[in-house]
Amino acid sequence: MHNSRIVAVFASLFCALTGVQGCSPDQPVGRDAQGQNSSQSDSYGAQIMPLFASVDASLRDGVTSDGVRWSVLNNDDGANIIDLQFLADEANKPRFTLTTETPWNFEQYNTVAIVMDIENPSAEPVHLHVGVGDVGGKKHNRNTAVPPHSKKTYYALIKGENVSINTGMRSNPKQWETDYTQLIWRNGNRIIDTNRVNSMTFQVMGIMTDKHIRVSNMRAVEPRTLNDKWLTHIVDEYGQNNNQAFVGKIESDAQLQEYYQQELASMSGQVPADRSQFGGWKAGPKLDATGYFRVAKHEGKWTLIDPEGYLFFSAGIANVRMANTSTITGFDVPENTVVSRSEADLTPEDSMGLNRVSDEAAAQRFIASPLRAGMFTSLPEYASDLGNFYGYRRSVHTGTLAKGETYSFYLANLSRKFNTPDMEEIMDKWEALTVDRMLDWGFTSFGNWIDPRFYDNNNFPYFANGWIIGDFKTVSSGNDYWAPIPDPFDKTFAERTDITVQQIANEVKNSPWCVGVFIDNEKSWGIMGSPQGQYGLVAGTMKLSEAQSPAKRAFVAWIKEHYSTIDEFNAAWKQSFHSFDDLSGSVDISYDSELALADYSALLTYYADTYFRIVSEAVDKYMPNHLYMGARFADWGMTPEIRTGAANHVDVMSYNYYREGLNGAFWNFLDEIDMPSIIGEFHMGALDSGMFNPGLIGSHTQEIRGRMYTDYMQSVINNPYFVGAHWFQYIDSPLVGRAYDGENYNVGFVSVADVPYQPFVKAVKAVNTSLYTERFGTK
Repeated sequence: MHNSRIVAVFASLFCALTGVQGCSPDQPVGRDAQGQNSSQSDSYGAQIMPLFASVDASLRDGVTSDGVRWSVLNNDDGANIIDLQFLADEANKPRFTLTTETPWNFEQYNTVAIVMDIENPSAEPVHLHVGVGDVGGKKHNRNTAVPPHSKKTYYALIKGENVSINTGMRSNPKQWETDYTQLIWRNGNRIIDTNRVNSMTFQVMGIMTDKHIRVSNMRAVEPRTLNDKWLTHIVDEYGQNNNQAFVGKIESDAQLQEYYQQELASMSGQVPADRSQFGGWKAGPKLDATGYFRVAKHEGKWTLIDPEGYLFFSAGIANVRMANTSTITGFDVPENTVVSRSEADLTPEDSMGLNRVSDEAAAQRFIASPLRAGMFTSLPEYASDLGNFYGYRRSVHTGTLAKGETYSFYLANLSRKFNTPDMEEIMDKWEALTVDRMLDWGFTSFGNWIDPRFYDNNNFPYFANGWIIGDFKTVSSGNDYWAPIPDPFDKTFAERTDITVQQIANEVKNSPWCVGVFIDNEKSWGIMGSPQGQYGLVAGTMKLSEAQSPAKRAFVAWIKEHYSTIDEFNAAWKQSFHSFDDLSGSVDISYDSELALADYSALLTYYADTYFRIVSEAVDKYMPNHLYMGARFADWGMTPEIRTGAANHVDVMSYNYYREGLNGAFWNFLDEIDMPSIIGEFHMGALDSGMFNPGLIGSHTQEIRGRMYTDYMQSVINNPYFVGAHWFQYIDSPLVGRAYDGENYNVGFVSVADVPYQPFVKAVKAVNTSLYTERFGTK
């Protein structure tokens, strides 16, 4: 069926359904002469139009899919139901997209929601991504956790205050007062052209088993029951959701203290009997002991070996620190009262502690964002005991304000819990409680980003970390999510690397409890899927001039070594330069030459090899007894060339992978590298926590969250290349967003009140208890 016919059938069907006087298939749907919605309504809003009502089983034009088996069913009323089966073995990111030839125009409406009914007929939860696109290619992406054996109505707001306002949160609370479930904002374009909307996409990512949903009754709706106080007083005095009851919600200081005493009484603080003092498998084989952690391949499986020679699998929690517990309050102080960053700083702004301003500065604080300031039911006086937990961020990645005052409700709750305002006493008690929890929950180590105060404990393994920051040159890969890529050919980069690793070594003090060190994180090295994405770093380098870019000079030197004449180069790269000197300026590369693509691949490998070689040499120089764990690649920011460059120099390959587990469709490159590997970050969250956002992977309850954790960990434990996996993170994000970038996820083992999520913890303990026998079998 041709797209034009689809549109005609759809428009005719709409006119027949609504019975609007003067309705024509060729005219946009909108309001009648009296300004009323010319459509069906319910108690929550007025239906603007049905969407894709004409889809039928013979439809092929207007549908694109990859890794999806789809069909059209009919319900008892004769309405269409799109049956989607996402196939784990056929695609890494199975997707199904419906596109209409004539776009929908929602210009006349102030607020627009795309509403749909979604059924999950299976026993498996489905983490579903829904995208709404416009003709210009922008896509508004949201997701949700669809519970097993469920049928509910979901919606995505694509126009209105909830979409356009910058709240400083990754995903906002509900503004529309409805029983429908709000799809969680994820990524893409918040603002799309709502005058020319033309597509909807349903997608799952990184699944290990097939997933099944049914979608029906898609429609555009103008919400009527909008709450105009949806951002007012949403945070209570403990930093919790003020408008929702949930298990573990704290109502008093006495309740906090009672929970603390109960938890203390339930933990032994002892290493499990089948483990060595370093957490290795004492009941298993004992190999050569070096006094430090190392890697080896044992019976066909890569593994860590602990300092005593026992097999070791690193199961742990990353980001056990206070740096990300603060949220922007909406207050600020005069800029001239804030101490500026030093060029010698080795710690990024978001990894610093509270970073309080002076009392003189605090006396001049003012409201910089009424929106943010109005979110809190109360904030303590600056000079009070609870005022000790104010801080300041001199810069942020994204948010309502570019800088400003912060507050850590988590630290304030620890103060209440431990019944002391003294920061050192709070941190000492928190440190001891945290280690006891790690042992009680069965973990073998911490993950990345650990408060350095744990380094000297000599009672629990950890990983050190560092960032290479400084005034060195950088290069854009075209997708610089966190920041552009360091230029490793700049001698200043090598100097800053040396200083950074030396400082880490000074903190670690050659401790055998340190497994290794992670340097940097989630760099935007390149995106697979197109040559432009894969070789964006090469394109970014070639656009620079030799005068301003050491990387460009290195690339031009490489080109001169590989091509004897400019004509030979021009033929390979499809260029028309007169001499090699012409390459000194900005060069736009093309992507329609196989010879050129091979060179881009070689240059990208050269770039990565140089970066990882420099860092590796510094680690070997200052930390020769500790493992270099790499830079924790994001799945969206690595290419084969980058992996090759890293594998030449790191001891362990590290990856951050936010999916449901290690699905075969993505990880087929492991055989080629044959390196010990580790998951640096993963998580799942749930909305029964009172949070507005479950996290990058969602579920609907803490019990299902535990089940998903089990599935993920089993996929890692049973993979011969992986030597560990680290959950991100220990503590929930602040309810209304961490100060640096607004992450507001239920990804903690504990809430903002430091209360563990017991159903989740129970499942985790079960996995950790059988960790070694699951990985290595019986002795």
